[in-house]
Amino acid sequence: MPSPRRKPATMPKWWLCMAAERWSRLAVSLSLLLAFGCATLRGGSVSPELAAAAESGDALVTADTLEALIERGEDSRADREFAYQAVVASEEDTAAYAFARASVTGRLVQSRGLRGASQVGEVEKWALRSQTRDPEFRDGAATRLLGTLYVIAPATFLKHGDSELGLEMLEQLAETHPDVPENQLRVAEAYIALGDVEPAGPYLCASLAQRSALRRDDQELLDQLVATAGTPDCQNPG
Repeated sequence: MPSPRRKPATMPKWWLCMAAERWSRLAVSLSLLLAFGCATLRGGSVSPELAAAAESGDALVTADTLEALIERGEDSRADREFAYQAVVASEEDTAAYAFARASVTGRLVQSRGLRGASQVGEVEKWALRSQTRDPEFRDGAATRLLGTLYVIAPATFLKHGDSELGLEMLEQLAETHPDVPENQLRVAEAYIALGDVEPAGPYLCASLAQRSALRRDDQELLDQLVATAGTPDCQNPG
C-alpha cells in the first residue's frame, strides 16, 4: 500500500500570500522564503534592460535578465508580465526555451498571487518538457525547479508529482551535482517545508559553507531557513 503524500508543516509562503489576497517574500507561523516567495513588487514601467533582452528573441536571455533584476530587487509587476508575454511569443521546442518558460511563468504566478494559481500547472508542464529534452541542461535546473514545485505546491494544481517525488528529485540532484550550491539549499528548504528539520541539517551545513557562491536572494533564503530550523551543528553532523 503506497505511503500517504507528505505535506508541508505549514502552507508555503507563496500560497499563504495567494490566500491572503482572497481573504482579507513563506508563512504566517513559518517564515520561509521558498522558491516562489511572496514578493512585494513595485508597479511602474518595463525595465529598459529587460526590453532590450526581449528584442533578441531569445527566451532564455529574457528569463535570465528577469532573474538578474529579481536578484537585485529591481523588478516590477510590469517586468514579470512583459517577460512572460515575450517568452510566450518566441516558442521553441528546446530544453532552454522550456526552462525559460517554466521560470518566467513561475515568477508571474508569484506576482499575480491567487489570480495566478491556475498557471501552476503551466510551470510544471514546461519544467517537465525541459527535463525531458535535456535533463542535464544547466546542471539539472529544470529538475531543481520541478522538485521544489512538487514539495511546496498543493496537489490540486499538479498532475505528475507530489512532495515525496519532489524531495527524491532534489536529493538525487544534490548527490549528482554537489558542486552546485543551490542544490543543497533546495533540499534543506524542502525538508524544512515538510516539517523534517533534523535531516535538513547536513544540507544547511553544505549551504552555509558555500554561502558566498549563492545569489543574494538565496542567501536571504538560507538565513530564513537557519532562523526557522536553528543553526546546525556542522562540526558534529552525525
